[in-house]
Amino acid sequence: MEWIGDARLAAGPEATWYLEAAFTSGAHLGTVYDDPTTPVVVTGIEEVTTLRIPSGRLVVDAPWHDDETFEYERGLPTSPPRELAVRIPPGTYQVEIAWTAGPYEFLGEHCDGVECAATRLRISDDPVIGWEMGLGVDDDIDRLQPGEQVRFYSDANVGCFADAGAWRALAAPFRTYVDGRPVPRDSEMLPGRCERITDESQQADLVTFTAESGGVVWLGRTRTGDVATIVVTSGMPGAKA
Repeated sequence: MEWIGDARLAAGPEATWYLEAAFTSGAHLGTVYDDPTTPVVVTGIEEVTTLRIPSGRLVVDAPWHDDETFEYERGLPTSPPRELAVRIPPGTYQVEIAWTAGPYEFLGEHCDGVECAATRLRISDDPVIGWEMGLGVDDDIDRLQPGEQVRFYSDANVGCFADAGAWRALAAPFRTYVDGRPVPRDSEMLPGRCERITDESQQADLVTFTAESGGVVWLGRTRTGDVATIVVTSGMPGAKA
């Protein structure tokens, strides 16, 4: 049976175009701000690292939130992470970034305008036939307003993919303070200013990525409804037509 999604979550034509174009090298995603003659071009797709999700439960959220610093410092409970309602097969998946370039001049200096267009977790190579917003386990679809985008928020413009079952251990390095200051993290630095935290006791990982003020999570569905890819975008056309 062919998958039929919920219209309230479906990506509109503009969003669908962006999600497909963002991971197509050479595609134009618009033009440079204040310069309609210079296109913003997808320059390549970079394989950043792999991510282990042994629980099949995925967190897509900021690894820390500034307004909870008091709780971190004192070891008090904090709000749960934004875990997606959808489940994926336990396994190891590739994290990839789509890069764009739109050169411009600022105060007489040339800037390459390199930016992250989107970040994705590639679950399979099966063709995607439709896109929908990924709800969190605590999101209520019946409360969605027409055109509303469901998103996570980030004070530091950083998001992450992480195994939900190992979240407490994986997020701890971002939430450890001494005398009011964060303790340096023992993490693996990756391309694109990403970081990777591992918990070998649970064979699970957390990988950070750039997310301007947070981001919207999109699920790329196959003809049978399986999730082939999970994409995070920060700035793009709206969710609905």
